[in-house]
Amino acid sequence: MKPFLLLATRAEDVPADEEYELFLKFTGLSRSDLIRVRMEAGPLGEVDLDELSGIFVGGGPFNASDPESKKSDVQRRVEAEFQGLLDEVIARDFPFFGACYGIGTVGVHQGALIDGTHREPISVIEVTRTAEGRRDPLLAGVPDVFPAFVGHKEAITVLPPSATLLAAGERCPVQMFRVGSNVYATQFHPECDVEGISTRIRVYAGHGYFAPHELDLTLEAVRRLPVEHTGSILRAFAERYAR
Repeated sequence: MKPFLLLATRAEDVPADEEYELFLKFTGLSRSDLIRVRMEAGPLGEVDLDELSGIFVGGGPFNASDPESKKSDVQRRVEAEFQGLLDEVIARDFPFFGACYGIGTVGVHQGALIDGTHREPISVIEVTRTAEGRRDPLLAGVPDVFPAFVGHKEAITVLPPSATLLAAGERCPVQMFRVGSNVYATQFHPECDVEGISTRIRVYAGHGYFAPHELDLTLEAVRRLPVEHTGSILRAFAERYAR
């Protein structure tokens, strides 16, 4: 089997390594079948899509809506590399799954409006499949309404015409979409479990996701509903596109 590629951007080793383990867990892939590249550590280099089954993108610290003057050199490089890669991915309708930060990369590439209007605190929310979502193979077997982990400072306010909405939330309307037949993105985190998101809460305390005195409340918020179905979306992607 040709491997999948996981593109990561977290600079902190503990959540970065745990994210990789969670992708392995929920996709069912082995380490040899899921190659990780930490883009924040250095240039991405050439990516030969013909040698891959598909691409995953995890969450990260960058916000597409940040003013250019506030973006670091690393953020600018990573964004440019994603835009170049997505030129080919979109043109070929190549299997791609972006979670959280990934929805911003695809959204920007396709001309979505992204801002802080629909930001969500770290928590568990209920996500609802759209009519198109009920027909999509990645969401087969997922309930019409399902809990999911979220936590983001920006989101898509206006979906581009090229995108098909697959799932929505009450506070953040765009929770999952598809471009073409094979390019997917979610605002929620299908790669997380309670332990994984709790690690991130502790590591990213002080990064503006919640006030310092809200640490315990935030840890409680991700336990208010059991999240049982989102990981199956990643497994469905891996099984569908393995080649």
